[in-house]
Amino acid sequence: MSEDTEQPQDGLLIPRDQYLAAGLHIGTQIKVNDMNQFIYRMTKGGLYVIDIRKTDERIRIAAKMIARYDPVKFVVVSARRYGHLPVQKFCEIIGARPIAGRFIPGTLTNHMAYKYIDADLILISDPRADRQALKEATIVKIPVISLCDTDNSLSKIDLSIPANNRGRKSLALIFYLLAREVLLERGEIPNREEFGFEQSDFFSSQDFQTKYAKS
Repeated sequence: MSEDTEQPQDGLLIPRDQYLAAGLHIGTQIKVNDMNQFIYRMTKGGLYVIDIRKTDERIRIAAKMIARYDPVKFVVVSARRYGHLPVQKFCEIIGARPIAGRFIPGTLTNHMAYKYIDADLILISDPRADRQALKEATIVKIPVISLCDTDNSLSKIDLSIPANNRGRKSLALIFYLLAREVLLERGEIPNREEFGFEQSDFFSSQDFQTKYAKS
């Protein structure tokens, strides 16, 4: 696929300032060895900072991977509250299956379960919060894509996307970019300018309420 002419001059999917404004690069005060390759530096306050270029690169790779799968058999999971609306919007746009909230045990492994899903690929927003989904995907050998912060282990993860996976704006931006890039990879939009959605469409409902209360 040829490069988009509207791509920012620094080679990123969006201008660097937009990544920074969303706090996507802000990690935690804990670092696991698995995440060393994605860490840019540590702040004076003791927070580890994620390398935005590596996040950008992994979003592209994840989009290419997702685009190869049948969306009906692609499951996206987020137990964290701030991930609920971004996951639901992402799945609505690309046709995947969202699990926003509690992941019911047996969803991927128990064929007799009421809400059993026959999945070929899964994306989780946090290996710790979504550990049941990760465990079941591992049992049935489903490839796992995961958003990973500086304190997350990469064990059992097939493709990691290093990022702040707790912040509202960060999660909104990640799923906004993933949705756009997946549609581009599928050929469903001719270029990024034709995506038709904004990052704000992926904000949590609390963000919307705050926004409208001030307007």
